[in-house]
This record gives sequence, structure tokens and C-alpha cells, in this order.
Amino acid sequence: MSAEASNPAATPTPCEDAQGDGRWLSQHIRFVSECKEREPDVVFVGDSLVQLMHQFGIWRQLFSPLHCLNFGIGGDATQHVLWRLSNGELDNISPKVVVLWVGTNNHGHTAEQIASGIMEIVQLIHNKLPNAHTLVLGVLPRGRMPNPLRERNAEVNKLVQDALSSLSHASFFNVDPGFVLSDGSISHQDMYDYLHLTAHGYQAVCEPLHAQIKSLLEKPAEN
Repeated sequence: MSAEASNPAATPTPCEDAQGDGRWLSQHIRFVSECKEREPDVVFVGDSLVQLMHQFGIWRQLFSPLHCLNFGIGGDATQHVLWRLSNGELDNISPKVVVLWVGTNNHGHTAEQIASGIMEIVQLIHNKLPNAHTLVLGVLPRGRMPNPLRERNAEVNKLVQDALSSLSHASFFNVDPGFVLSDGSISHQDMYDYLHLTAHGYQAVCEPLHAQIKSLLEKPAEN
């Protein structure tokens, strides 16, 4: 049985237009259009943690100079990113690096299903962009105090890191600088709602991420 047949997290699925305003599909169409107009070296793909990065000065400071596109949509889970990338968001471009950050919104899915969904995205990216390197960012802890979603996200990271270890075209990067404090809590100064990052939180994530992306961009292309 294929992964798609048995795992909803690995099955390309458009996001339901629950609010009725078509915003999700409108954003996807805009991203597809940007692929026809731009020549990025780096593409960020994922959920609101990717999308909101674009609103902070750290994006202009660190990532705009690297010729980046931001294809983040709030609320997206792995199956939604799979659908978007299967329907034009990687067409007509040849980035050197694709940064993937997704998984925390996969509600109702097990860690194994989410990890499989992430790996399905990695394979899709490689099929469409065989010369690009996919940098998979670790899913962050969430919630002010320890909770089952934190445990699930940590397990996703272990599974994905193990699965990526044998691949030359993709790698795992832990962007958690230590958001969980010694008492098990997460500070609102890092995550204002204990899920989304503050400017301070983004700075802690993005500075080492920027260095990692620059390192990948400077590597000679593999034949």
C-alpha cells in the first residue's frame, strides 16, 4: 500500500476554504505567478512560521540579500504543502536551496504520519529540483508548559533526522536555540502565544539558519 493511500499527512490535499473567502488558493496562485517572474536562489516553504518571518526586519536583513522567495501559508500542514508544490509552486525556478518548515499544524496525525509527510515533500522537491538541496527545519516545541504536542513534535524531529541522514540532497537543521527553559516553560518573550515567534524568537532562529543557508549556497554544485 502506498504512503498516500494509507497516510493523510502524505496525501496532497488542498486546504479547505472554511471561511469562504478563497484566501488560501489566492496565495497559492500568487506564489505560482512569482515562480514565473523571479529567479530565487532560496525558496522557503511551510506554514505560518515561514509566512510571518517575512514580516520582520530579520527577513530583510538576512534573507532578502540571498534572493529568497517566501511560500509560507498560515495553518498549512504537510498535506497542504504537498498539494501546493505538486501544483506549480516549484515550476519555472531553479533555486539552490529549498527550506522546508512544516508539521506543527498536522492535528490528528501521529508523529510517524507527519514524518512520512515531510519525507514525501522532500522526495517531491528532489523530483522537481534534482540539483537543489532541501534543508528541513526541526519542528519547534509549543505550549507554555509540557504537553502531548511538544512530545509529538520532538518525535517527528527524531524520525525525520534519522530518515534524512542517508540522503545527500537533503539535511535536517535544528533551529531550536533552547526555547524550553529549565522549569519546562516557554517564555512569551520568545513565543508570544507559545506557538508563533516574537522578533526576539526569530532572531534566535534566523541567525544560525542564515549561516547554514549561506554555507549551502557556497558549496560547489554536485555533478
